[in-house]
Amino acid sequence: MYKTIIIGTGPAGLTAAIYLARANMEPLVIEGWQPGGQLTTTTEIENFPGFPEGILGSELMSNMRKQAQRFGASFRNGSVKSVDFSKRPYTLDVEGIGEIQAETVIISTGASAKYLGIPGEQENIGRGVSTCATCDGFFFRNKKLIIVGGGDSAMEEAVFLTRFASEVTVVNRRDELRASKIMQDRARANEKISWNLNKTPLEVVPGEMGLKGLKVRNNATGEEEFVEADGVFITIGHTPNTKFLGGQITTDEQGYIIVKPGTSETNIPGVFACGDVQDRNYRQAITAAGSGCMAALDAERFIEAHAHDVAHV
Repeated sequence: MYKTIIIGTGPAGLTAAIYLARANMEPLVIEGWQPGGQLTTTTEIENFPGFPEGILGSELMSNMRKQAQRFGASFRNGSVKSVDFSKRPYTLDVEGIGEIQAETVIISTGASAKYLGIPGEQENIGRGVSTCATCDGFFFRNKKLIIVGGGDSAMEEAVFLTRFASEVTVVNRRDELRASKIMQDRARANEKISWNLNKTPLEVVPGEMGLKGLKVRNNATGEEEFVEADGVFITIGHTPNTKFLGGQITTDEQGYIIVKPGTSETNIPGVFACGDVQDRNYRQAITAAGSGCMAALDAERFIEAHAHDVAHV
């Protein structure tokens, strides 16, 4: 039995592992099938403090993993199939490992960006296709960009991208937007934003040195059209990775874990959450890392306060 098991290895989970390992808690980290999380699909990160020249997402995650290992964290590959939080020690059923137990559990499984599922999309992630304007917008100075989506996030990111792009085109499959009126008004007032509504994305079209643009279908006429762009930003939402919890942890209507304000505590004592799995607003590497630190400290204090509750094996 472990003192702490951390589920997930993005910046939140790895930061938690570093802090717990340094406290001699010997955490076990379950890596899942995409070690490093979403940052492994990001090319260069320029807004993580301490790297004035930027750093590759995969390199940052590799460095954080090595740092956790240096202090005594252990790692195992596997996907958590189910959990039993009805009594302590808590039990996790991990594919490829079996059942393991822990006094405390830190959930840092992140949130997966929703994709369109069209040709050319996955092949060009990091090569012109992105799901994060604040992460990648800087690389598209004076370029033509497309935002796919019609919600508040799409409007917010469209406005943000006008700081860099020469032109931003909003493509939405409906002829009206889901975004709130204030967000729509803000976007429509921006002279750099144009509108391509009632169009269904069909294919991301690559070029020799990047993207050519996006092939769409005009839903009114049924005809195919082409929207020229150097980058395509997909902003149709995220799905928090919480299905494996089986409803034992309280979440909001979208599936994000609800934590006690100012802490990483969930509705189950001794189970904590950090990173994008509980953050529907910021979703940045630095905020995820900060919440990972919080979860580690919360778990450490919980273990100290309940030192005599569970016998170690």
